[in-house]
Amino acid sequence: MQPLHTLPPTRAAAVRGVFTDIDDTLTTDGAITSEALQALQALRDAGLTVIAITGRPVGWSEPFAQQWPLNALVAENGAVALIPTRDAAGQPGLDRLYQQTAALREIHWQRMQALLSEIEARVPGAQRATDSWGRETDIAIDHSEFCQLPQAAIDAVVAQMRAAGMNATVSSIHINGWFGDHNKLQGARWIWQALTGRALDAELDQWAYIGDSTNDQLMFEHFPLSVGVANVSRFVPQLQHLPRYVTPSERGAGFAELAQALLRARSAAGTA
Repeated sequence: MQPLHTLPPTRAAAVRGVFTDIDDTLTTDGAITSEALQALQALRDAGLTVIAITGRPVGWSEPFAQQWPLNALVAENGAVALIPTRDAAGQPGLDRLYQQTAALREIHWQRMQALLSEIEARVPGAQRATDSWGRETDIAIDHSEFCQLPQAAIDAVVAQMRAAGMNATVSSIHINGWFGDHNKLQGARWIWQALTGRALDAELDQWAYIGDSTNDQLMFEHFPLSVGVANVSRFVPQLQHLPRYVTPSERGAGFAELAQALLRARSAAGTA
């Protein structure tokens, strides 16, 4: 990982869009700071596309998709997208897109609820995340938000999910499991195709990705300009693919530092 200040200005000026994680990347102590919110707005005002992509549930994500200056928010590790809209009277709304049919989501839901109860019974200390009420396509076990699980218990939960045929990832706060082949990277490709009809992979050199944990490593691997906020250091031992750059500060302050670097470079280059 290289310090963010070593990012070449010409490279930063070429960025046209930012994908960002939410928890412990945009947020600090569970809430977005005014600094991070202002950074989001500054990016949008400069004409950049900003899309949040998170393991959080769609129900939890709805108010943020409406209130934050985002082009879209992809929830549940790529399964569901929320796109801000306005009706003919100018009233705000949200379009909701799914990668799976309603029938398939119902089948998966029944299997996941049984597995969630089984994990809680078998792994000492395992508890479902408090945001489970808002989940439609995955399950989550809390490891660092309101309770603390040791690494051995985290590994046991991941192993049990995968043994059941689920995908499983570990974020900075939760262990997420789901049925299906979607993930953050596939979800990013899906939402960009849905928004523009274009292939994200053909434009990756125009994007930055910023995150903080192991469920971001597919994005760290595939985005040529990948950035970790400073608190990514907690997960370095578990990461096979590190971000290429790291911010000086943690969480929302680190996100603001990336935004400032991109905007300074655009201004210096005279990028419209």
